[in-house]
Amino acid sequence: MTKIHVVTGQNKHLYEDILEDSFRLRHEIFVQERGWKTLSRADGRDVDAYDNEEAIYLLALDDGKIVGGQRLFPTTRPHMLSEVFPYLASTKGIPSGPDIFEWTRYFVIRQRRTGRTDCRLLAAIQEFALEQGISQLTAVVEMWWLPRFQEAGFKARPLGLPQLVENAWTVAVQIDVSLDTLLHVLKLGGIHGSVLEWQKASRPGEGHHRPRFMKG
Repeated sequence: MTKIHVVTGQNKHLYEDILEDSFRLRHEIFVQERGWKTLSRADGRDVDAYDNEEAIYLLALDDGKIVGGQRLFPTTRPHMLSEVFPYLASTKGIPSGPDIFEWTRYFVIRQRRTGRTDCRLLAAIQEFALEQGISQLTAVVEMWWLPRFQEAGFKARPLGLPQLVENAWTVAVQIDVSLDTLLHVLKLGGIHGSVLEWQKASRPGEGHHRPRFMKG
């Protein structure tokens, strides 16, 4: 079964090979498949200024192999929206605060795009945010994400007008974190219970605790 592993600066030494695989998959998907030439690197790894100790990765693993992933980054630090795409938030401004995180580098390998991996990753972002007291997410997305958000129950509000980025109409959005959204995407994917897998070294507090949305 696919589980979404939480990887932080505290436990990423346990995931060194998996993280390297994720960087190469990101390059394959974003550069080779989707044509984001500005991300191209000779070493075939998509690594940028935000792949540092502050980054949190939610990586989908199945039988030890990575099949998808996504990244969170605190908006209290310089981040992609504030440093690279501030013009995409010209209407509403750039949200920031300790309870607002930027959501980037979402990917699913080609073979898993028709299954539940997508729903598991979307559920993971909401579950993790709820557990950590994150109330909102910001993201820079292509326009085709908007109906996808609606289907998944994500409440996304544009921060500015769409602009052409890498030959695709792109918009910055602010997304609410809520229990209703988590339950909606779990139901959509036919998923029961928590989708997150934590190594003990990275889990806040002592031991594991039952996520707030689970009963019993």
